[in-house]
Order: sequence, then structure tokens, then C-alpha cells
Amino acid sequence: MTRGRFMTFEGGEGAGKSTQVRRLVARLQAAGHEVTATREPGGSPGAEAIRDIVLKGAADRWSPVTETLLMYAARRDHIERVIRPALDRGAWVVCDRFADSTRAYQGGAGGVDPALIAALEAHILADVRPDLTLVFDLPPEVGLRRATERAGPEMRFESKGLAFHQRLRDAFAAIAAAEPDRCVVIDGTGSIDAVADAVWTAVSERLGVDG
Repeated sequence: MTRGRFMTFEGGEGAGKSTQVRRLVARLQAAGHEVTATREPGGSPGAEAIRDIVLKGAADRWSPVTETLLMYAARRDHIERVIRPALDRGAWVVCDRFADSTRAYQGGAGGVDPALIAALEAHILADVRPDLTLVFDLPPEVGLRRATERAGPEMRFESKGLAFHQRLRDAFAAIAAAEPDRCVVIDGTGSIDAVADAVWTAVSERLGVDG
């Protein structure tokens, strides 16, 4: 059986990723593909339990190193129970955040040694790597304003302040620039329909899907 395709959506807070995941999944399904939509942190019962403690509480509840270890514990369970089985049966997987978020949030913005993150990636991800990553970019003040408008209990990272989120934007830009064969930057400032069109263009051109 042919392995499925793996796409990840990345970017700062309020970038509109979750909305665009739903739009893309619906379009892929309409084109006849089996699609698994998932998210990080979370995506499996064990990983969702970790999400609950990582995304809630005070900004300084966990250090960036502890966050990294928690994220990778959740990611391993997610890979084992959801992502790898879906890919192995030939499904397409569309994931709202994946390993690049750890590189950007805990690494670029949080200051965790890139060597630690790279070592965890090598052991935990193994051969589970995205075929395509869409990086949603917009000014952090815009994203934080959007995120505040939909405020809920999972606001720990939003509370880290504008300087943190500017470093985060820079980190995602650096990842996209370093891996242009995998990453496509999407302008997140447009309308929902305009962003959806840009997403579909990237997916169809990079992965050869019609629909």
C-alpha cells in the first residue's frame, strides 16, 4: 500500500491555522482522499492530557526545557497512535502544528539549545516527517489581537508578551527559509477565502493533488 501524505500547518498565535485545516480537509475529502485531521499538542488521548497541562496556567508555569520534554512526550504518543497508523494505511494526515512549533516556541523564542531539540527530533520522529509544511505568517500584534478575541482557558503562550511572539515569528521565518523544499509561507493577513486559495495552490503544486 502506498504511504499517505503528511502536511503540517505552522505559525504564531491567531494565524488562522485551525480554520484552514478544516477547509483543506474538506476539499481533500471531496477529491476522494481519506484524510486524518489532527493537532498538537494533542491528537491522541495521552497527548491531549499533556496538552491540558502545557497550555493552561501562568506563563512561567514550565521552563522552556520542561515544555520541550512535555511536547515530545505528547508527540511520541501522537505519532504512535494516530499519525503513523494513518500514513501506513495510505491516508493523508493534516496536522495543526508539529515539530517546527517546538523549534520555534521553545527553541527560537524560548532559548532552548537547538542541539537538544534536534536530538529529540532524531529519536522521536524517526522517519515521520512532513511532506509539506505551510507556515502562516502575520504580524504578532495582529495574531495576538485575534487570539485574545477568542480567549479561552488555553492562553498560556499568548500571555508571554509581544517580544516573545516577535521572536516566534522570526523563528518560523528562519525555518521556512532554511527548508524551502518542504515549507511554503502563507500570508495570514488575507481573508479566509484568499488564504484558503493560497493553501490549495501550495498543496496542489507541491503534492500534485487535483480537486
